[in-house]
Amino acid sequence: MAYTHTVVVPLDWDGALVRTREALAAQGFGILSEIDVRQTFESKLGAEAAEALGEYIILGACNPGLASRALSAEPEMGALLPCNVVVRRAPGAEATTVETIDPQTMVQLSDSAEVRLVAEDAETRLRAALADLIAR
Repeated sequence: MAYTHTVVVPLDWDGALVRTREALAAQGFGILSEIDVRQTFESKLGAEAAEALGEYIILGACNPGLASRALSAEPEMGALLPCNVVVRRAPGAEATTVETIDPQTMVQLSDSAEVRLVAEDAETRLRAALADLIAR
């Protein structure tokens, strides 16, 4: 089962991060958290592990309206929030990969009709953000 939507963009690291944040914001997503996996690897596992990973950031994206609807329908959905968006670039790569969670994953875990509607809306918005990244 595929659980992400992925695009590869011909942008440098900083440009990809900025454009990803902008594309998410245009779809109503704010960034609640940011995990710099490379920095964590470097501090916990050493420079060699960080260098092998390359650049890797996990953005915790949240659309408050969608999150509110999902949590009202099923409070346990909080375990799946926020929507993770990964921006990564392998060492020496000329392009950057951006991946979002596939919100349909939520539907497979819930029988709620409202959760299904929220997942469809979230998927539409996340796919639009990814499309925006490759359109520019």
